[in-house]
Amino acid sequence: MRIALFSGNYNYLREGANQAMNQLVGYLERRGHQVRIYSPTTDTPAFEPTGTLISVPSIPLPGRTEFRLGLGLAGRVRRDLCAFAPEIVHVTAPDILNCRAVSFARAHSIASVASVHTRYETYAAYYGFGWAKPLIAAHLHRLYRRVDHVLAPTTALADDMVAVRGDDAVSLWGRGVDTARFDPARRDMGWRRAQGFGDDETVVLFFGRLVKEKGVEAFARTLAMLVAKGARVRALIVGAGPAASALAELQGAVFTGYLDGTDLGRAAASADIMLNPSLTEAFGNVVLEGMASGLAIVSPDTPSAAHLLTDGQTGLLCAEPSVAAYAAAISSLIDDPKYRNALGKAAREASLKRDWNTASAQVEEAYYKVLDRRSRCKLRRA
Repeated sequence: MRIALFSGNYNYLREGANQAMNQLVGYLERRGHQVRIYSPTTDTPAFEPTGTLISVPSIPLPGRTEFRLGLGLAGRVRRDLCAFAPEIVHVTAPDILNCRAVSFARAHSIASVASVHTRYETYAAYYGFGWAKPLIAAHLHRLYRRVDHVLAPTTALADDMVAVRGDDAVSLWGRGVDTARFDPARRDMGWRRAQGFGDDETVVLFFGRLVKEKGVEAFARTLAMLVAKGARVRALIVGAGPAASALAELQGAVFTGYLDGTDLGRAAASADIMLNPSLTEAFGNVVLEGMASGLAIVSPDTPSAAHLLTDGQTGLLCAEPSVAAYAAAISSLIDDPKYRNALGKAAREASLKRDWNTASAQVEEAYYKVLDRRSRCKLRRA
């Protein structure tokens, strides 16, 4: 197959969505398919892209200038796309570029697929325009109805997409995890001590981009509440981003900044508990990476977290997404280290069932189904 993949961020910032896309492209190319990626780029990419990346015209996104907004199919890009002659157009974001790509596919009778990577409609509340949530949702629903097939990361989101579309042209695209990079064996007490953590302190991990929608303020308030109650607990902040100031007042917090490779795996495994307070995840890659690292994980009971964690067995899910609930859950794990270790061990075992090849194969299967469906429709019309 020839697949044109459209992205709002394929490699200029590292995040869960583009990690999944790069894994997918590598898998598809190993399987003999041709993939061409169209995305905004920068002069300082976070990592080398997998596959052939075509840069599209873009501008900094207003209010979040670390992101780029693709400006559509400029003449050069359109000519490249026409010369490639894709059989599948796969879009991954609801921006101008991806919407134009869907219009291109429809105009040229090319099969189209959209994948859901985050719950964009939930972002509005974090940036002062909650009034726009219905408008964003309406835009997303229109995009998902215009394509031939939607890929969702969890069963809950797949059910939502079935309701949005009014048909069953929806399937799962799960995620994998590198269980060699994220491994409890990478826990390093010497590294912990070098960061200033005492052996008798409980280290709570925040892992990911430091942006409002990831719940950084809730994390900071939770740790402050625990410290105020006398808990010997300190924060390990692994990541970087524009909302780092929300965590700046945390007593004794250690900020590693952005880490990669073995450094990232060592830092994650060297914590004791992971708190992931985000309410905006579509899948929650960092939760899966925390599981693979053998951590006891505390999370709000969102569809994405519930897709990965079994409450009381592989993690703790808080029905009430509140600072008080997170603090209570963490306190229970501090008080019962045996239970904490059992949760981490069970989480590690559960993570071993998720690999990138299996996840990427779900997309390949969906592509074939879409092409077969369109072929059968053409035969009926003939």
